[in-house]
Amino acid sequence: MPIPGTSGKDTPTALLSLSVVIPVYRSEGILIELVRRLHSVFTAIAEEFELILVNDASPDRSWDVICDLARQSSWIRPINLMRNYGQHNALLCGIRAARYSVVVTIDDDLQHPPEEIPKLLAKLGEGYDVVYGTPLQEQHGLGRNLASWTTKLALQNVMGAEIARQVSAFRAFRSQVAKAFVRYEASFVSIDVLLTWGTNRFAAVSVNHKPRQQGVSGYTLGKLMTHAMNMMTGFSTMPLQIASMIGFVFTLFGFFILAYVIARYFISGNPVPGFPFLASIIALFSGAQLFALGIIGEYLARMHFRTMQKPPYVVRDPDVADKTVNDSEAVSF
Repeated sequence: MPIPGTSGKDTPTALLSLSVVIPVYRSEGILIELVRRLHSVFTAIAEEFELILVNDASPDRSWDVICDLARQSSWIRPINLMRNYGQHNALLCGIRAARYSVVVTIDDDLQHPPEEIPKLLAKLGEGYDVVYGTPLQEQHGLGRNLASWTTKLALQNVMGAEIARQVSAFRAFRSQVAKAFVRYEASFVSIDVLLTWGTNRFAAVSVNHKPRQQGVSGYTLGKLMTHAMNMMTGFSTMPLQIASMIGFVFTLFGFFILAYVIARYFISGNPVPGFPFLASIIALFSGAQLFALGIIGEYLARMHFRTMQKPPYVVRDPDVADKTVNDSEAVSF
């Protein structure tokens, strides 16, 4: 099922319509270079194209730079969020605003070279619906790699697919897939999980991965671990199954302890002596119960927040994203 503009080989052979969505945070010094390189890619592979820059309440001058770029080029669509909602929420906003048949998401830090986009589109043309650009070598420290591995392991359980270990923020997919989550309104968003709601045709290609050109990543070890926990409790029943299994194991353990106490009493005529033995057993069972209650509490909290109908994002000045610029005002990068 090829898409217009792809041949299933290494590079596209014809032109296509393309939307690129980029969440922006602390990137005022990178945006101009990023847009220049994207424009070179667009003109080579796309007949119709747009760049959607979603400002996730960046504290620097990123929004001013985005507005300047949008005034110069009609194919750049700026979106400004009311506050910082997070990368995936900003992506969801941009994806819903996309107008063309293929959507590409990419980070704003130039770690994913825009020149690698044709690789994703070529793989997409082989009949897949979602293609990830997997880095040949991650440019992160040990702690960040460990946290990323934990997140992908959680994602694998949620997605139920081996491709989960190859996911990245550099992805291309058909716009029809987004129809599967058009009504999703929960505050916690995982784009990769939402994509599984629309298709199971996933693939990955190896792409170059460059060092971050400015600043440091906002994804700390703690945030990635929190993201993994939110993903598991927000989209999977695995923690509840773990709690049930722990309860079952400790119930069996309790029966064995009871059998041991009764057997010792009948064999030796004396009960098991010692308060420490009794206290340790109580502590074990109490801990297991509290663990299970904590997991159930996480799910109840998510149900509570969903009943509040907290939106995943709110756009400031929505009309700005629909601005038009005369062709005479457009510039080349």
